[in-house]
Amino acid sequence: MEIRKNYTRTPKSYAPKVSEQGRLQPQDRDLEEAVLGALMLEKDAYTTVCDILKPECFYDPNNQAIYSAIARLGARQQPIDMLTVTEQLRLDGKLDEVGGALRISELTGRVASAAHIEYHARIVAQKYLARELIEFSSEILNKAFDETNDVDDLMQEAEGKLFEISQRNLKKDVTQIDPILSEAIKQIQIAANRSDGLSGLQTGFHGIDKITSGWQNSDLIIIAARPAMGKTAFVLSMAKNMAVSYNTPVAIFSLEMSNVQLVNRFIINTCEIPGEKIKSGQLSPIEWERLMSRIEILRNAPIYLDDTPSLSVFELRTKARRLVREHGIKIIIIDYLQLMNASGMSFGSREQEVSTISRSLKQLAKELQIPIIALSQLNRSVESRGNDKDSKDAKRPQLSDLRESGAIEQDADMVCFIHRPEYYTRSKEDANGNNIEGLAEFIIAKHRNGATDTVNMKFVSYLARFQNYDEDTHLSEISAPVTSKFNASTPVESGAMGSPFGNPLPGNPDFLNNSKGNDDIPF
Repeated sequence: MEIRKNYTRTPKSYAPKVSEQGRLQPQDRDLEEAVLGALMLEKDAYTTVCDILKPECFYDPNNQAIYSAIARLGARQQPIDMLTVTEQLRLDGKLDEVGGALRISELTGRVASAAHIEYHARIVAQKYLARELIEFSSEILNKAFDETNDVDDLMQEAEGKLFEISQRNLKKDVTQIDPILSEAIKQIQIAANRSDGLSGLQTGFHGIDKITSGWQNSDLIIIAARPAMGKTAFVLSMAKNMAVSYNTPVAIFSLEMSNVQLVNRFIINTCEIPGEKIKSGQLSPIEWERLMSRIEILRNAPIYLDDTPSLSVFELRTKARRLVREHGIKIIIIDYLQLMNASGMSFGSREQEVSTISRSLKQLAKELQIPIIALSQLNRSVESRGNDKDSKDAKRPQLSDLRESGAIEQDADMVCFIHRPEYYTRSKEDANGNNIEGLAEFIIAKHRNGATDTVNMKFVSYLARFQNYDEDTHLSEISAPVTSKFNASTPVESGAMGSPFGNPLPGNPDFLNNSKGNDDIPF
């Protein structure tokens, strides 16, 4: 009698949800039941749809419970049929709720085979996404009418939620190897035809280009260091090389410095004028002349700056797509990763949020087919290790020093560190008597598609510039006596302060009229 009772019990009825506009939400019970019936007819049917469907994709809560039981059997690689599903529901305490064993037998009688199960499953999944969009848009609509909500926060939340929904439906079909081989051969041929033999974007730093063959498309590159090691100085030096020397369009998202500060750094780097003079405006005539002649190099450089504070990964995606589409950006630089956020999504910890950010950056690099360089902080464990006087490698950063999340190391195609021994020893020589003045080590600690190595570079502190180790810094003319062309009859010492334009401030009309757009030059 008890068995008979289970077979005849009817499932609990449910009321279809009606939207605020008075329409039924997207759903198809017949298709849901057809999918469930097909899953219990053929043993391999579940492997076909397990990546497409989740229990919540089913509109009917009874169907959700049945699919959950099927999913549990599939996860344990147990047979899936009418009897095993019935037993699993009984163990879950859900058999009576879904209508008993009779309901399960009825489902298998609705279909003859699992021939069209993938097509039917995708329709069920699409209707679930449509319901999610309806719920999401209704929630945003209600919040938008509430004037107490901050519109910027609401936009962040909307973008985050929409991104989350879109990721659920992000599927990519497999591709046979032949067309991929053709593309790989094409890239090899392009690299072979280049005189430098590089397949990626040149940085202007010969040692780095030799190891990496240039920054590669779709790569996420993490450049990490402790504060004051010169992370920003390195990427700005590199960006100037790429944009000026190779005409490579570069986008820089700076969450730490303003656009004016960034441009000041570019001026210092390009015009070879010490930073304190740029800040004070106390330039000698020769420095003013050099400033006005070399600044034109920057004026037409394809460098695009964004100093949005607390940039979210969703804002970055939107802006990056537009920059690639409108300006042909070939590389994106982010300064720095830990200052970003993933607002609009909820996280249990900051570590989970940083993991989501790093994963999203890698996805964005693959989507746009460009390299993305993200700067990152290191934790304090570097400082707590021994002194360089005692151990040559004591202060050298390691992969375990990456701050806040091990996911950064996992997601990145390359992890690089910047290390300046001189900073820790406070001496021009190391323990072995080697000259380390201005030495900067660019350590490639992880390289998914190549070798790891250390590249010696030169750091010019008063110019906040990185350059090739064998490259000279030509600044001797700064201290040499010169004759100014603005007053040829009077020798002028380069140390004398003042502007050849009469007033060193950009507000002077004569200064502004010297070349178009000078009102944009920040000092």
